[in-house]
Parts: sequence; C-alpha cells; structure tokens
Amino acid sequence: MARGAEPPDGGWGWMVVLSAFFQSALVFGVLRSFGVFFVEFVAAFEEQAARVSWIASIGIAVQQFGSPIGSALSTKFGPRPVVMTGGILASLGMLLASFATSLTHLYLSIGLLSGSGWALTFTPTLACLSRYFSRRRSLATGLALTGVGLSSFAFAPLFQWLLNYYAWRGALLLVSALSLHLVACGALLRPLSLTEDTVMGGPAAQLTSLLHHGPFLRYTVALTLINTGYFIPYIHLVAHLQDLDWDPLPAAFLLSVAAISDLVGRVVSGWLGDAVPGPVTRLLMLWTTLTGVSLTLFPVAQAPTALVVLAVAYGFTSGALTPVAFSVLPELVGTGRIYCGLGLVQMVESIGGLLGAPLSGHVSEYSGQSTPGSRFRNLMTLTFPLNY
Repeated sequence: MARGAEPPDGGWGWMVVLSAFFQSALVFGVLRSFGVFFVEFVAAFEEQAARVSWIASIGIAVQQFGSPIGSALSTKFGPRPVVMTGGILASLGMLLASFATSLTHLYLSIGLLSGSGWALTFTPTLACLSRYFSRRRSLATGLALTGVGLSSFAFAPLFQWLLNYYAWRGALLLVSALSLHLVACGALLRPLSLTEDTVMGGPAAQLTSLLHHGPFLRYTVALTLINTGYFIPYIHLVAHLQDLDWDPLPAAFLLSVAAISDLVGRVVSGWLGDAVPGPVTRLLMLWTTLTGVSLTLFPVAQAPTALVVLAVAYGFTSGALTPVAFSVLPELVGTGRIYCGLGLVQMVESIGGLLGAPLSGHVSEYSGQSTPGSRFRNLMTLTFPLNY
C-alpha cells in the first residue's frame, strides 16, 4: 500500500487512470455492444425479443445496484482484490453463457454472475482514481471515461466478426477471455493510504454519516434527475428525424456524430475542470444547463445543418458533464468516504436510468400526437427541466 498525506496528483495514479480506461471499456463497452448478440439469441432459443432484452437489463441493474457492495468491500479489503475478483466473475459468467441451453441460463450467467463482476470493478476503480488526484482529478476522470466511447466503436464490429466466424457460443468464449483482462486491470490498482482515512471509520459508519449529509443527499437527487433524462434523446431522436423525412441511415449516423462529440467533450471538460480556477460545480452547472438548452432547441430545428449542430452540441455538453459530476463528489464527501459515497450515488442514480425510458414512453402515449417525431417535442419539454 502506498502512503501519503495528500493525493500525489500523478505518479502511479496514471497507471490507475490506464486501468480505469480499460475497465470502463471492458464493462460499459461490452454492455453497449452486446446488442449484436440479440438477434442470435432470439433465433437460437426461439424466444420473444422482449424476453431476450432482459439479459442486458439484468446485467445493468445488478452492476448499478451492486455498486455499494463493491465499495464497502474495497473500503475493508482495498480495491485490488475486489476488482480482480470482479474480473473473474465477469469472465466466468460469459464462459458459462456459452454453454446455455435456455434464456434462464443467460439470465443467471450474464445477468447475475457477470453483472456482479461488473459491480465489483468499475466503482472501486473510479473511487481509487479519485484518491490519487486532487488538482488533476477532472482530467484524470475524463481520460479514464473515454474508454467507454472508444470501445463502443470498436467492440460492435468486433463482436459481429466473431459471430460470423465462430457463432454465438464461440464468440461468448472469446468475450469471456477478453473480460478476463479485468483481473490484470485490478492488479494495477495500488491502494493509497491518506491522512484523512483515520477519522472516517468503517463502511457502516461512513454510510450512516453520508445518509445524514445534506449536500450529498441533494447532489445525489440532482444526479438522479439528470440520469432520468440523459438517455431519452438516444431513444427517440431517430424517430424524430425520420418524421422530418430523413432516411434511416443518415438518422442513425447522427447518433454516431453525437457519440464522437461526447468523447471529445469528456476530455475537454476534464482539462477545463483542472485549468479553470474556482469550484468544479460551476462547470457542472454550465454543462447541465447547455445540455438542457440543446435539447429544448431540437424540436424547433428543421434544417439538416441545424440538427447536426445541435447533435454535436448535445453530445459535447452531455459528455462534458460526466467527468465533472464524478470530480465534484470527492470535494463534497472527502476522499476518505469516496468508496462508500460513489457506490451509493451509483445505486440511487440508476433509478433515474431505469425510469427514464418508461417515463418517456408514457409521455409519448399521453401527448396526443400522431407520430413518434411529433411526440419527441413533448419529450424534450420534459427532459429540459430534468437536466436543468
């Protein structure tokens, strides 16, 4: 264990950033790209698409709701053994899934087992990164989270290629081998002992103090509201563009433009968070406000040029708020409580992510509009106050 009175702002911390980069890719990159297996599972098990979609949903839910467990274990035993154990579980789940003979087997292997592994990896690693940085925390977080965007572009065609050559069982075996690299990522995590740790107590004491911490609770509620509206444009934007007589391919390409802009926004925001003097919360307020404004302008934009500009603006600002949102938390609760705080935030804000899509569906149904694109205007009216 490395020891220091204050975060070193570098040194081995950059290896932790590298570890977090690959972990974000191997967790969320795999989750985002797992849709290529969807058609294969529907055909192989002759099940309804709705039932097959529960595989990824269970995995995401277990990953998010299990984050406090990973945080509590990391507080007690350190992040290295916890993350390495999570890597083994994530890989084992994919391995067992390759032998599945029913959807129930996939629910248990990918959803429950791999999801539990993901819960033990991402949050402890990001918390460990926050303890290594103070002045450069936003930049380090932004660089670490770029792994999500880059892997989303790389894994989807890779997984499709694996399916074409090895079928879905062979492809899952190779994804299992890929996921095993999470163990190596965990081995790179060197626990850091800080002076602040001695006064924070164990996981139970930290949880009790956080539940009585007013600013932390208000911040958690704010992030939950942001998370509720965060993914709505990705669900309904294509339908809106097709209502404006766009072809399906250009409409889908606009989402890729937003994703690329999201990637750039994470890095730029991380750099600005460290370079601009003053509290990072000011940048968070700026990015969330601009995200809400760009969403409000989407329904009134008609020209293709205006829609492309808004897609770039939304991708950039929504990506930019992510690293600063994580960077504010250590300043709010202290680095000594970051493991418990981050796990609790991830668990609560997942409620917003789970409710966002159904809520948008209800708004669409009761809006009284005849086309999906027309209902998009009402959804953006809802999404702006959530982000604001």
